[in-house]
Amino acid sequence: MANFVLVAGARLGAWAWDEVVPHLRAAGQGAHPLTLSGLAGRRGVPAGQQTHVQDIVDEVEGRDLRDVVLVGHSYSGIPVGQAAERIGDRLSHVIFVDSSVPADGEACVSAWPDGGAMVKASIAENGGFWPLVPATHYDGHGLTDEQIARILSGSTPHPGATLTEPAVLARPLDELPATYIQCLLAGAELSDDVRRLLTSRHWRLVEMDTGHWPMFSRPRELAQIFLQAAGE
Repeated sequence: MANFVLVAGARLGAWAWDEVVPHLRAAGQGAHPLTLSGLAGRRGVPAGQQTHVQDIVDEVEGRDLRDVVLVGHSYSGIPVGQAAERIGDRLSHVIFVDSSVPADGEACVSAWPDGGAMVKASIAENGGFWPLVPATHYDGHGLTDEQIARILSGSTPHPGATLTEPAVLARPLDELPATYIQCLLAGAELSDDVRRLLTSRHWRLVEMDTGHWPMFSRPRELAQIFLQAAGE
């Protein structure tokens, strides 16, 4: 039995996986959606990037999980990629869902076109948090009005330090057994880092014809991809 530890992206919590979890459990697998420090039900808990890495490690070790499949969506690919190195032989596979990937010594926003200048300014103007976004941010991603409303109602401002602090990697990510899911409606090209990682024999690419939040727009299909990745 695989144990999926599911970590959603910026501003989201464990609730974002509510429609994915039943499909994983119906297949006889363990599913452990995780809320990172400072978000959703853990709002108010101080958090930097390494706090989020430790949140994931603590979930795995605290539950004594084995055959772990770590899943990181969007921002959460950054802490998930680091945590994957730190859980040792408990790890079975890593899945990056349309996500950033960590680079040693680099911040999440450093790879953005402006080096993260706009995000850093926004964080400074909003008390150390990356603020919420309007409904129009989710247009064109295959989401219904109801799904967008659900995302908006559950989202919380994101702890800014997690985006601006550097990642810490002990070894190259291309040594990890990994699947990268690219969501085509998101419109973004794969980053140079992801393209390089996909040349590794340990990595594979899966494309989904949906937007950046497939846990809402295509939960059954997403769960099936997770199950296939875990079985390889």
